[in-house]
Amino acid sequence: MNRRSLLVGAAAAGLAAPALAQSGWPNRPVRVIVPFPPGGSTDGMARVTAGKLQEKLGQPFIVENRAGANGAVGGRAVAAAPPDGYTLLFSASIQAMARLVMRDPGYDPLTDLTPIIRVGQGPLLLVMNPARGPNNLQELVAAVRANPTAWNIATSSLGAAGHLASIELIRLIGREVTVVPYRGTNPALTDVIANNAAMMFDPVLATLPPVRAGTLRGLCITSTQRSEAAPQIPTAAEQGLPSLDIQSWWGLWGPRGFPAEVIARIGEVLRVGMFEPDITPRVGALGVIPLAEVGADFARFIQQDFERSQQLLRLANFQPE
Repeated sequence: MNRRSLLVGAAAAGLAAPALAQSGWPNRPVRVIVPFPPGGSTDGMARVTAGKLQEKLGQPFIVENRAGANGAVGGRAVAAAPPDGYTLLFSASIQAMARLVMRDPGYDPLTDLTPIIRVGQGPLLLVMNPARGPNNLQELVAAVRANPTAWNIATSSLGAAGHLASIELIRLIGREVTVVPYRGTNPALTDVIANNAAMMFDPVLATLPPVRAGTLRGLCITSTQRSEAAPQIPTAAEQGLPSLDIQSWWGLWGPRGFPAEVIARIGEVLRVGMFEPDITPRVGALGVIPLAEVGADFARFIQQDFERSQQLLRLANFQPE
C-alpha cells in the first residue's frame, strides 16, 4: 500500500482553520495517557507522536503511563476527563477491544472515547527462545501438533493484536495450546527470553531488538510483505499460512465530546509531522508505517477492525474474563 494514499482528512482540516485561530489550543501542557507500562511498542510510539506534537505546537505533551486491566485503567481515566483538549489517550488496537475481552471494563471505548487520529500500523513478529528446536514456521507447526502440551504462547494482554494472532495460529495448527496473558510486553518478552514461555507475537518495534541481540529467534512476520526493519524474516504467507495477517496499529483518542477543532488541529500537524525526515526512518526502523487517518475515517476503521476481531474471538469460543 502506498503510504501517501493513507493520508486523509485534509479538507476537514482546511474548513476548521478559522475556528482554530480563535481557540488558542493548546495554551498549557497536554497530558498523553498511555495505558501500558514504559518500554513496549505503544509507549514507544506514544513518545514519538507526543514529541512531534510538542515540537509543532509549542506546549509540553507529557506522556503518563497508567497501566492496568488490559488498558482499561488508562482508558477509564481519559473517558472521565473533561473534553477540553488537554487529556489524550495514546493506545494500540487493543483499546477498542475492551468490551470483547473483559466482562466489565468500566467504560465503552467505542462510545466513551472520541477517535482523533491513527498514526501508525505495523506487523507482528513471532519470536521464541533459540534453545527450542524449530527454525521456521513449518517446523513450529509440526512440533506443536506432535506435542501441544509442551508449548504455550505468551501475550502482552488479552485483546492485543498478539493475542488475536495467537488465536489464529492455534486455529491453523488445530491443537489446544494455552495462551498466557501478561501485564505488558516487557514481562512477556522476559519470560520468552528465559524460556518460561514458548513463544510470543508482538509488534516488530518491541520484538526485533532481542532478535538482533540473539536472545530470541524470529520465525515470521504477520503481513503480506516482509518488514523493512527485518527483511531477512519471511512472512507467514511465504511459509504457508496466508491468513496469519494481523497487524497492530496506534492512535490518539480523547474523551467523548472532544472538540472538533482540536481534532482538526492535531490532524493538520501530524498529517505533515508523521512523514517528516526525522520520523519516517525512526519508525520505519521499528517496523511501523506512519499514517494520518483523522476523525471520522479513524472511527470507521475502528469499527471494521472491531468486527473482524469479534469474529475471530467467536471462532475461538473466547470468553471475556
